[in-house]
Amino acid sequence: MAGLTTGGPNVDVSLLYGINGAARHAPAWLDRVVSLVGEYGILLALVLLVLWCWRGARRQDEATAVESVAALVWAPLAAGLALLVNVPLREFVGRQRPFRQHEGLQVLDPAFGWGLGRTEFSFVSGHTTLAMALGVGLFVANRKFGLLGIGLAFAEGLCRVYMGIHYPTDVIGGLALGTAVVLLLAPLAMAALTPLVRAVARSRRGGRLVRAKNLALPRPVGLPQAQTPPTHESDLAA
Repeated sequence: MAGLTTGGPNVDVSLLYGINGAARHAPAWLDRVVSLVGEYGILLALVLLVLWCWRGARRQDEATAVESVAALVWAPLAAGLALLVNVPLREFVGRQRPFRQHEGLQVLDPAFGWGLGRTEFSFVSGHTTLAMALGVGLFVANRKFGLLGIGLAFAEGLCRVYMGIHYPTDVIGGLALGTAVVLLLAPLAMAALTPLVRAVARSRRGGRLVRAKNLALPRPVGLPQAQTPPTHESDLAA
């Protein structure tokens, strides 16, 4: 199923040529950096961001820590689920890669055919779907980290178009798919994960996965009290 327009004068193709055309005027080292970042770097940064957020979540009170960690567990689970949804979606739409439909594109992915979820079809972008699911999952756990993660997801999509292996609408589809899977299933996922994470938090061995080791609070130092000198019998006799 063709599904989406792949030829002719349209905004999608114009944006593709405009963004990818920048690669022709950029130095070779920049193209290599964008290719590496778009293939592996941003996804790695998102994983590290999830771990960093988890480290901070463990330092909160128990109720907040349980909710935050449950959301952080849901983030990678949702990302994996979104990729699974993308498999039949790509086959159904059947959109060919842009460089197979249009001439003059600068393809920057030398390892094409070996990357994450790589197929002959481009809609939707698997990398962008995965990045957005992680970013939105982070947003559920922590607004600040989530906004940073969503920004990285947009950067991932831009890299994929710059590399010449996705249309802009492939990226938009990935952003929408990642967001939809996380948010639509979040109530059910949190209802299932929160009791599990709470049980782990209260266990002896797994507790530190949810809560950092509690440090004993310093005892308040009292002011020295004036002592009454002992009264001797001789004083009383006097």
